[in-house]
Amino acid sequence: MQRARIPSTGRQLRMSSTYPNAPIGVRVISYLSANLCPRLQINRVLWFKCSVLGLTYIAYTCYHMTRKPISVVKSVLHRNCSTVTLPPEFVTPAGGGSNDPTAPSPFPTDGTWCDYAPFDQPDFNSLLGALDSAFLFSYAIAMFFAGFIAERVSLRYFLALGMAFSGVFCYLFGLAKVYDIHALWYFIAVQALAGMFQTTGWPGVVTIVGRWFGKSKRGLIFGIWNSHTSIGNVLGTLIAAHYVERDWSMSFVVPGFLMGVCGFVMFLFLVERPEIVDCQEKVADYAHQQRGSSTGSSYRRMEDSVSDEEVSAVNTEQDNASTRSLRDSYYSEINERTPIIGSINRAPPHQDAIGFFGALRIPGVVEFSLSLFFSKLVSYTFLFWLPFYIQHSTSMGAKLSADVSTVFDIGGIVGAIAAGMLSDASAMPATTCTGMLAIAAPLLLIYRCWGSVSLSVNILLLFIVGVMVNGPYALITTSVSAELGQHSSLNGNSKALATVTAIIDGTGSIGAAIGPLLAGMVSGWSNVFYMLVISDVLALAMLLRISSKECSRRNINRRYNVRIE
Repeated sequence: MQRARIPSTGRQLRMSSTYPNAPIGVRVISYLSANLCPRLQINRVLWFKCSVLGLTYIAYTCYHMTRKPISVVKSVLHRNCSTVTLPPEFVTPAGGGSNDPTAPSPFPTDGTWCDYAPFDQPDFNSLLGALDSAFLFSYAIAMFFAGFIAERVSLRYFLALGMAFSGVFCYLFGLAKVYDIHALWYFIAVQALAGMFQTTGWPGVVTIVGRWFGKSKRGLIFGIWNSHTSIGNVLGTLIAAHYVERDWSMSFVVPGFLMGVCGFVMFLFLVERPEIVDCQEKVADYAHQQRGSSTGSSYRRMEDSVSDEEVSAVNTEQDNASTRSLRDSYYSEINERTPIIGSINRAPPHQDAIGFFGALRIPGVVEFSLSLFFSKLVSYTFLFWLPFYIQHSTSMGAKLSADVSTVFDIGGIVGAIAAGMLSDASAMPATTCTGMLAIAAPLLLIYRCWGSVSLSVNILLLFIVGVMVNGPYALITTSVSAELGQHSSLNGNSKALATVTAIIDGTGSIGAAIGPLLAGMVSGWSNVFYMLVISDVLALAMLLRISSKECSRRNINRRYNVRIE
């Protein structure tokens, strides 16, 4: 196969080119490059693509890092005080206690002395579940508005401000211990506001990555890139576990501070659109050459038919739509000098942002949204309750339980990459998801029955469960969302990606809110796992119609020797 090359003109390769509309950090680097290294030449398209991947990866890693501490800290907000070492103020002084009958007892007088009020009540599970619900329901509701806003503002400002405020509210949760705050309304308010600002993350990063990368190997690229969710969960867990038994306030303060710092880095360096740095034509040329380079294979591409003329017409129409989109976006770009909420009427008619109901009419959006509702319910129940479950179903302490729970997220990294590779190889994303969900259902019951046998068995089963549970969830929220956001029915409209992403992830987030809430209300861990298995089966059922179509189309393609891309 002939390798596609980008034309190597001097302007294209010089890093010293000036970008008046670029973020200030990029302009500073360009200025220094022009003055200190005037002869330095690099592939600008590759450079900016790598920077976009890296920065968006860091950004969403931070989003998940600040979500995870609550699941770790739950284990010390309410615990079995009989197993906790008495602090110095409760220890009887040497030589016996005081003979004064009015003096306070040197020993705790009840079994909840080590709990943090208001979570020292008998219904502590419901109170802890209320914290999860406040965050997740706020997140789910706000997500539907986040996509609408993201299509109409500068995504760099959108992400930077969202990260800054998310860090602030994570920080405020930890300050409750510092200032001895015990009001339940305070914790619920902080969680709800944190959930609202967390919605800035997913529509923003997926839209930016979708603008910079074409459809070639999208499943693999998004699968690797999507590991940021699991990496963020692991980092959040490890940071929280490091402080949880000494000072749980730091479990929130440290991630909140890191989130704010990374938000400022996004503001300085994130390039949200290729045309801001004069890369739009190069990206289009590279995508066109990638398509052309595969025409020499023994297979021919098609979308929904086997006619060469129809394939040619579809490809020509898509190329023309892509060229018009890239050319017109130059005049309607949102840049450094644009207000965060500026005019949205400068774009040509075919580039108007799509509406909510218009996005729902895109084939596949409803099915994948409903499937994500149930699959995210399972994933987020693990996210918020797994350390707590491990501690109460085994003899592990709070720190070890938190450390072991990271195995689930490590499995999620492998699952996301595997799902992306299978989807790319087969061009059957729905079938890939249904296959992994079918394996996940019995694995959940196996983990419940035998996960507590030993530490090694727990780790092995938890890793496999993480692969199968998180693989479909990752594929739907990344590659599938980006594909549907650029569906052929949109006629080249590039302003649907954030809205489609927000609808799919918003629907999934409603399931994510319901799962942890039900886990706190359902009596008995066995019933919780039955609920997770039922949700997994329903997620599979939502995709059966699309999966059936994919299998039928694949059989037709084999008969006509046609390849789908």
